Amino acid sequence: MMSGNQLGVLFSLTTFGEAHGNAVGGIIDGCPANLNVDYELIEKKIKARQTANFTFNSQRKEPDKVEFLSGINKDKTNGFPIAFIIKNKDVNLSHYIENQDVLKPSHAHYTYWKKYGTDNALGSGRASARETIARVVGGCFAMMLLRQLGIEIYCFTSQIGNIKTRKIKKPNRNIIQSNPLYCPCTTTYEKMMDYLQQIQSEKDTIGAKVSCIVENVPIGMGEPVFDKLNADLAKAMLSIPAAKGIEFGSGFRAVSMKGTKHNDIYNTNFQTKNNYSGGIQGGISNGEDICFSIAFKPIPSIMQDQQSIDTKGNNKIYKAGGRHDVCVVPRVIPIVEAMTALVLADHLLRFNAYKNTIV
Repeated sequence: MMSGNQLGVLFSLTTFGEAHGNAVGGIIDGCPANLNVDYELIEKKIKARQTANFTFNSQRKEPDKVEFLSGINKDKTNGFPIAFIIKNKDVNLSHYIENQDVLKPSHAHYTYWKKYGTDNALGSGRASARETIARVVGGCFAMMLLRQLGIEIYCFTSQIGNIKTRKIKKPNRNIIQSNPLYCPCTTTYEKMMDYLQQIQSEKDTIGAKVSCIVENVPIGMGEPVFDKLNADLAKAMLSIPAAKGIEFGSGFRAVSMKGTKHNDIYNTNFQTKNNYSGGIQGGISNGEDICFSIAFKPIPSIMQDQQSIDTKGNNKIYKAGGRHDVCVVPRVIPIVEAMTALVLADHLLRFNAYKNTIV
């Protein structure tokens, strides 16, 4: 039995489906009524996550057409659960059948097989990034809600391999949107593209770091103990396939800083100079921009044969093949945005439910 397919308390998303099954989809619960459904936003974010639209992406060609089954009436949400489905069209199992009994290195094949007793070749379909399209659709409805308060989310690629963007407090959103890697620096973008070309020619993959900034967040979102806003954001981000770590504000740099340098000193406008807290203090939003970054590992699906074992423990070769990305970016960008929006929408509703108690 598989559980843990739902995120959120008041505004929640439950996803279903496997990478090589008939379809993937989701149910959004708790979305308020009378939101204008922005189909253009949904299409834009789905396309940004889509395969086969970038040189270094998987060439799986899915139309990714969303069919809404409930929760929408005359292009407005009606307050009922929003159910949707996206059918899988371009399914090719040949590579997986070839490696039927061989454990894929650094992949969920082994753990899914041991935990659920599923067929090793196809049983880890819930671990695939294909599932994340449902998160993107759900995240779009969360964004529609957040926009009513002017809350804006934008993400960008801040590092691929050892190639990093310089530290920018407020990256130029026009530059971010001007290139397919969502990189805030044109020169760095060109270096990243050259590097991805090199990695692809080596039949390898590479890791990346994605940074996220959320603007116009009201003070008071988040609960102070187990449901801290940063804790829920961290859980959401680490649920994304290939995510390995997250840091808020100063992040791991804080280890080498003294308190005299790290403390966020307020000015008379109740704003801080450096926002080392990343917009969250004591698990509660403080009105500053929420800033965090997520580290993603190299995708384990590489175009080289790899030494492994079969399900009986015999030495075997996992054969290269299939259709895979060279790096998680840029396709992971809309997923990070969506997961951020889902957490914030949930906490916004929880905040509104209790805001009368906030002084």
